[in-house]
Amino acid sequence: MTQISAKHALLPEGWAKDVTVEIASDGTISHVKTSSGNRAAKDILLPALPNLHSHAFQRAMAGRTEYRAQSQDSFWSWRELMYRFLDRLTPEHLEAVTAYAFLEMQEAGYASVAEFHYVHHQPGGGAYDTLPEMSARVFAAAGETGIGLTHLPVLYSYGGAGEVTLSDRQQRFGNDLARFTHLVDEAKAACETTLTADCKVGVAPHSMRATTPAQLKEVASVFTNGPIHIHIAEQPREVSEIETWLGARPVEWLLDNIGIGPNWCLVHATHMTEKETRDLAKSGAVAGLCPITEANLGDGPFDGPHYLEESGRFGIGTDSNVRISVSEELRTLEYSQRLRDVARNVLVDGPGSVGNFLYQQSLTGGAAALGRNCGKIAPGFLADLVVLDGQAACFEGTDPTGFLDQWVFAADDGLVRDLWSAGRHCVSEGRHVARERIEANYRAAIKSMLASL
Repeated sequence: MTQISAKHALLPEGWAKDVTVEIASDGTISHVKTSSGNRAAKDILLPALPNLHSHAFQRAMAGRTEYRAQSQDSFWSWRELMYRFLDRLTPEHLEAVTAYAFLEMQEAGYASVAEFHYVHHQPGGGAYDTLPEMSARVFAAAGETGIGLTHLPVLYSYGGAGEVTLSDRQQRFGNDLARFTHLVDEAKAACETTLTADCKVGVAPHSMRATTPAQLKEVASVFTNGPIHIHIAEQPREVSEIETWLGARPVEWLLDNIGIGPNWCLVHATHMTEKETRDLAKSGAVAGLCPITEANLGDGPFDGPHYLEESGRFGIGTDSNVRISVSEELRTLEYSQRLRDVARNVLVDGPGSVGNFLYQQSLTGGAAALGRNCGKIAPGFLADLVVLDGQAACFEGTDPTGFLDQWVFAADDGLVRDLWSAGRHCVSEGRHVARERIEANYRAAIKSMLASL
């Protein structure tokens, strides 16, 4: 049995001093003791956040699309660059890049990830020898890093709203519903045989523009025992196209026709009316917010205040992985609200610490979105834990009630010293235990991809 002692720990009832956490062989917390002073104790122990939305392969593109074209750039011009990049992506590249992205997530303080995976086939759409070949590469990356994985194979059948035929570059993503169901079944079998019990497979209709109403209704009725994620209302053009096609805005249509609930995660949900925002909150679904990527792509800010008025659930994700940082993701989320509203301390439900509220809500919403039993330092929960360096200058003169404000608003993820994913000690002294090998593979993959551009 593993034991972790901490000078300060964030427990469900609040901050506690001199805490020892015992971890069972199955990766869950078996016991939590307070007033157990230990000279070798860690400084600040927190439940580690889940990352509820990632396209890990896009980490290889980070910093390579920040050059303005002749005309004004947008999400849609960025997407064309992404398609060109995908033409060079092999299964070996995918595995190496994904492992490095997962490593960076853990070093930043994420213990688990929902991987929204839509690169299923070869360029041009030809099948690999096994249908879930690319999913198997994601599993290999998760196994190598030890991260807790919720794998989300993506249903992507059409190239645009109104059942537009897939473009040549979208053929890598394409499946009809029958082949998609087969892919999911095979991915689940592979996950069960290759990964630890805390890892699982859900599903993800890519978006309303890449599916149909009939498909969405079938997905909602068939895949009822796990997470269902979908991109929604990320761009005004998307909202307009769906409204023209179906006579309703995307979130409005989902709420009226699908009956989404707590196992759903609506990623972005950026462009909603106030009514849609309130109704989404009342549905129990999780809003998957990716503020760094949403800022990078010019998507716009989420309507946090109206959502929180209805006790809406949310979590954060790294999406394009242009920058992998827990503190910056949360900071950007709050700052996006301040810039829009010309106000301070917006995303907090009543008086109190903004950093604490953002972190606690992201724990709860992220755990729900991943279908993962995490987010609390309490018996029975997975030991997804992160340690911060309490000796850092930003914590000088700060009591525990201000720890999360200091991390989110005054520091960065260099504070992360240790991280456990379901009891697996993956980050020690600020570095992933397999960094040297994983980084070398990543560098080789990038060199290979760039050589073919």
